[in-house]
Amino acid sequence: MSDLLRKPAGTTGKVHDITVDNAKGPKSPDWGYVGFGLYHLKAGETAAEETGDREVILVLVEGKAEISGAGEDFGLLGERMSVFERKKPHCVYLPDGTSWSATAATDCVLAVCTAPGKSGHKACVITGIDEVVRGKGANTRYIHPIAMEESDVADSLLVTEVFTPPGNWSSYPPHRHDEDNFPEMTYLEETYYHRLNPKQGFAFQRVFTEDGALDETMTVSDGDVVLVPRGHHPCGAPHGYELYYLNVMAGPIRKWRFRNHPDHDWIARRDAE
Repeated sequence: MSDLLRKPAGTTGKVHDITVDNAKGPKSPDWGYVGFGLYHLKAGETAAEETGDREVILVLVEGKAEISGAGEDFGLLGERMSVFERKKPHCVYLPDGTSWSATAATDCVLAVCTAPGKSGHKACVITGIDEVVRGKGANTRYIHPIAMEESDVADSLLVTEVFTPPGNWSSYPPHRHDEDNFPEMTYLEETYYHRLNPKQGFAFQRVFTEDGALDETMTVSDGDVVLVPRGHHPCGAPHGYELYYLNVMAGPIRKWRFRNHPDHDWIARRDAE
């Protein structure tokens, strides 16, 4: 199995714990920014962590929880019981040097998105998340930009979730953001947390560089995480299965600038006409 593909470690508790240290491997030797954790909590269970030198965005993927952190009580958050209801997510930002706690009011799935913090933002519930439609035809997908650069809520983190209809492609045309060369491109590591509906389905993700030094095509199942240290990273959802993913990105600067693969950029140009 590719070291870029991470399977959940069980079905309860903290099932993903991707850190700067354990993300490093033969295909991702320079990983240094993005962290991703995921809890499956039963009603009444609590998860709690110190943020240390990292900022955090908590995303209630499913279910409801009482959330507090950085000396504030944010109350009961969460609305959708299934991510595929496509309701807007409830999310909380916590700066570095603080802590947080979440107690499940229902069974819930809680994502913990992390990146280096600079103590530049205050803890808050993230609001103003609108749905954006991107692409055309079989490249259409639906976006919830939780904390992209237009939203000044974080020091380093860029977080978004994407719903890809059955039979469609996403993160497509293939694009990359692996050079620290702003404004032409920014270096951003990225994780993809995948969900499928119905859950017995599968999808595909390819991570590849133009020189062929990295070329991994992975079959992703419900609950898997894919690491994207560099290169292009398109996803495909087979007919009959809806694909959701939660993206976490971070790098030297909080900007998202990418370049399409030169062989496939014609698709973006055509769709823009």
